[in-house]
Amino acid sequence: MSSKDSVSRTLVVAFFLCVVCSILVSGTAVVLKPMQDENRVLDRNKNILSAAGLYDAKSTANSEVAELFSRFTPRLVDIKAGRFLEAEEIAELGIDIASYDQRKVVTDPALSEALSSAEDLADVKRRALYQMVYLVQDEAGDLETIVLPVSGYGLWGILYGFMALEGDANTVKGLSFYELKETPGLGAEVRNPRWQALWPGKKVFTASGDVGLTVVKGAGGGDYEVDGLSGATLTSRGVANLVQYWLGESAFGPLLKQLATESRVATR
Repeated sequence: MSSKDSVSRTLVVAFFLCVVCSILVSGTAVVLKPMQDENRVLDRNKNILSAAGLYDAKSTANSEVAELFSRFTPRLVDIKAGRFLEAEEIAELGIDIASYDQRKVVTDPALSEALSSAEDLADVKRRALYQMVYLVQDEAGDLETIVLPVSGYGLWGILYGFMALEGDANTVKGLSFYELKETPGLGAEVRNPRWQALWPGKKVFTASGDVGLTVVKGAGGGDYEVDGLSGATLTSRGVANLVQYWLGESAFGPLLKQLATESRVATR
């Protein structure tokens, strides 16, 4: 057998082997996609529940997550108008609220906008025009919890998480991050339950209406300050910036102040 025949046969075998492997990989990806999507939703729901103080990784089973999450009502917020969108407005935009993902639409110019360096305190570059928030109401219909998506640049990349507030739209219930690129043992400590436990009870707005909530170097005190992470100055600053941005006038601030007003009226 000539060397030419040997090379040809080798190339043919390699080609068919590549085709078979490609089919197997593609088939596996298609088969696993529903499971991956389900796990992605489960992880999101866990983090929303965690921010709201309703999930404990040590004691809450995955089977309980769906029931706990059913207490939340997803609402879409027009971030520029500072208000909730009504069902007919959502339909006109062609948005499916069940599958909407504000992280994915940032590449769609119809559903997102670029931020100037002057207004982009959190350094996210672009943001969705419509943000999904999650509400819990008590039996009387009064707002009990509001969970907001937050994001901002830390040391190596953008941190993604959720912040939960009490029904007064001013008292922190919790903060949870579900995706980050921070240094293990340093910036990644934003996911440490002991650091997250410093947030509940802190206040967002000062008497003048400004965002007072922040992360400070060293020991934080009072209603507005949270201790910074030791050895992770840039990550701590990133968290402070994303809090200031997303709770401020350029993002959820107007909506939160409106909800706070409605809450005060309801309690009179």
